[in-house]
Amino acid sequence: MELGNFWFAFNLTLLAGLATGFGSALAFFTRQTNTRFLSIALGFSAGVMIYVSFVEILSKARDSLVGSLGIQGGSWAVVASFFGGMLVIAIIDRFVPSFENPHEMHRIEEMAHTPGQVDPRLLRMGVMSAVAIGIHNFPEGLATFMVALQDPTLGVSIAVAIAIHNIPEGIAISVPVYYATGSRRKAFFYSFLSGVAEPVGALVGFFLILPFFNDIVFGTMFAAVAGIMVFISFDELLPAAREYGKHHLSLYGLIGGMVLMAVSLLLFL
Repeated sequence: MELGNFWFAFNLTLLAGLATGFGSALAFFTRQTNTRFLSIALGFSAGVMIYVSFVEILSKARDSLVGSLGIQGGSWAVVASFFGGMLVIAIIDRFVPSFENPHEMHRIEEMAHTPGQVDPRLLRMGVMSAVAIGIHNFPEGLATFMVALQDPTLGVSIAVAIAIHNIPEGIAISVPVYYATGSRRKAFFYSFLSGVAEPVGALVGFFLILPFFNDIVFGTMFAAVAGIMVFISFDELLPAAREYGKHHLSLYGLIGGMVLMAVSLLLFL
């Protein structure tokens, strides 16, 4: 593997993760939430991830596993790895402690109100929300890094989709922490810190998985990444898109993301 490929994939993952900090900063410098934009953008992000998972990533995984294990063994391995990826992210969802839903959507308008006195319980709630989102970001970072390492063009699309997804999460962390402490600096810090989990996920993938990399590991990882991204789309992105706006806005974004992803893949045939 060329060093340049590593840094390209790692920097993409880093930028996607740090979008949580951008969402936090947006909450400080903008007075009103553009709910229509966020609804369409989150739907768009889901469309990109769902389409690319089923059409491109699973196809690459199947080619790799069938080539190594044969048509029957490879096909079973693809299906097992795909749903295994879903199972991993579902287990994280189930067991990560949080005192409120870590993906509950907040609006920038909430920042306009004066926070009350510092409340240790509220601070703990805000910090645990940041921790929960950070743990969710870990497999997202691994997925972005692995895809970008193998296919830089595809990696850019995934990184953009993940970054869009992370912006409202930055707002979701900032609002409770700000209310708990009255400090915009602390709110930004916790939001920023949760995004760092994504490049950490990339480094873990690099040091623990790549030393054993072969066609079977590649196919298994790619199918699992597809499962992770499909789960994230249905569990986080689409519900958030609908919460921010009307049902049809998220649907338009979803279809738009699929169309753009399909056209971009055709352009690189």
